[in-house]
Amino acid sequence: MNKYILLIALVLANTACTKAPALKIYTLNVPQIKETTYSAFKNKTIKITYPQSLREQMSQKMNFSYSINDRGTYQNSEWSNHMSKLLQGTLIDVLGRSRLFKAVLADTSTLKENYRLESNIFSFEHRVRAEQSHSVVSIQFTLIDADTGRLVRSRRFSYQEPTPSTDAKGYALATNVILARLSADLLGWLR
Repeated sequence: MNKYILLIALVLANTACTKAPALKIYTLNVPQIKETTYSAFKNKTIKITYPQSLREQMSQKMNFSYSINDRGTYQNSEWSNHMSKLLQGTLIDVLGRSRLFKAVLADTSTLKENYRLESNIFSFEHRVRAEQSHSVVSIQFTLIDADTGRLVRSRRFSYQEPTPSTDAKGYALATNVILARLSADLLGWLR
């Protein structure tokens, strides 16, 4: 009798448990870049520093907001890596493919560079307001002469792209549209 009660309890426990939704992973796509035919930096090296965030909490989590005070992260969706690492890797890949510089390095490289590109992230989120849904990205880039430590130039790039849906997938798709625009604008600014 006790065996049957135990068996019934186990069956009920197993059927009462529900599966959690599968975790969905998204990444940043490296946009197609045309190779530069002429560049003043052709014989120079550049290090891309690890992007810093002044306002946003950067992690592998995907950030969203419904108002200035109502913020959160998606529970069943995330980026394929820490967002700062994804951005740094994408920038290295984009600048490397452009052939704007002789070599494009991560800040972990021990090789001496001619220039350093620093970035500060002001916004990187899925912003939903009433019926409107956008991917919002705002990053300031600073190009520094590594030999003198002097500022060469600095510029803030800000984008807002409508999402095709109000979920994490729509956010990721719109963010990749922004990344293609940001890459083209950054290369144009560096030329």
